[in-house]
Amino acid sequence: MGRPKGPGVIRQGLHRLHREPLLAALLVMLGGLLAWRPENALRVPQLVDWHTLAALAGLFVLSRGLERSGYPLLLGRAIIVRVPGQRRVAALLVLLSAALAAVVTNDVALFIVVPLTLGMRGRGDLPVGRLVVFEALAVNAGSALSPVGNPQNLFLWQASGASFGEFARWMLPFGGVMLALVLVAVLPAFASGAPAAARDDGAPSLDRRLLAASLALYPLFVVATDSGHAIPAAGFVLMLYLLAFPVIPAGLDWALLTIIGLMFADLRLLAEVPAVGGAIRAGIRSPGGVFGTAAATSQLLSNVPAAILVQRFTPDWRALAWGANAGGYGLVVGSLANLIALRLAAERGLWREFHRWSLPMLAAAAAVGYALLALIR
Repeated sequence: MGRPKGPGVIRQGLHRLHREPLLAALLVMLGGLLAWRPENALRVPQLVDWHTLAALAGLFVLSRGLERSGYPLLLGRAIIVRVPGQRRVAALLVLLSAALAAVVTNDVALFIVVPLTLGMRGRGDLPVGRLVVFEALAVNAGSALSPVGNPQNLFLWQASGASFGEFARWMLPFGGVMLALVLVAVLPAFASGAPAAARDDGAPSLDRRLLAASLALYPLFVVATDSGHAIPAAGFVLMLYLLAFPVIPAGLDWALLTIIGLMFADLRLLAEVPAVGGAIRAGIRSPGGVFGTAAATSQLLSNVPAAILVQRFTPDWRALAWGANAGGYGLVVGSLANLIALRLAAERGLWREFHRWSLPMLAAAAAVGYALLALIR
């Protein structure tokens, strides 16, 4: 007889939790909330927004399919090697990051653009770390433009009942302002004439079948999700990729999906704590208050859980969406995308460089957001 597997499984689980401190914190938080009110244990599955999780899972599969096809990296290299000048390269990477984030989500956009940027190290006087910082700022702006650009938009789109077009039209002016702020900041951040040629690391591995499948299914999946069929559509996409491209679902960030599911349960239970509910209600008495509360809460919890928490208290998804997306600026914890970018870059002192640009961005975005809400609403 073999040795019992139980202890080994437990050790593996504890090791995974050590590598995922946010997941561990959410589990501890859930345990504390259930200890406070044990009767809520049976409600936990009902607190999770399964439609949003299904939509996010489907988008992760399709986005990762596009990334793993190799063509986005090939396109990015082809563009950048033809662009002279540090400032022009920075502006191009900002636009590329924002455009990708609007289509394939902000974290996947970073997994495409940041490795491309890191390949420029050692060629000319190019501040690669600062470029990565601006790419993080750019994906937060670009993802704000789209209902599927980031998890908080996806959640609020599903919760609001708005159509894809209605949500996108509302986000366009503020997301456009966020992107304009990043582009304006490129001017003082980067020199105009320094060389910025990318290192030639050889052509990436290309998979035309994977590209074709992902491009064909992406708009169909968005239409199905917009029609309220996210769960069966995600099931179909997962099954298809398991059969045809099993490496894609096997390599997904399932821990992130688990984290978001726990966020729904934890933060909806937390909203029932009288002191928490009272503090949020006091801050959301106007559209500007909803905006400010969402942006400020994002600096403590990150913008995805902030959107989930504040949404429990207001039907004003418009001001909430603007505030949660603005909250991606500011402190590094404001958005998971910020943490992903800095983790990929792994450069000493980059957190200080990030806050040098991100904190003024939050102040500017907040000022413009308040002004636009007063003007439009």
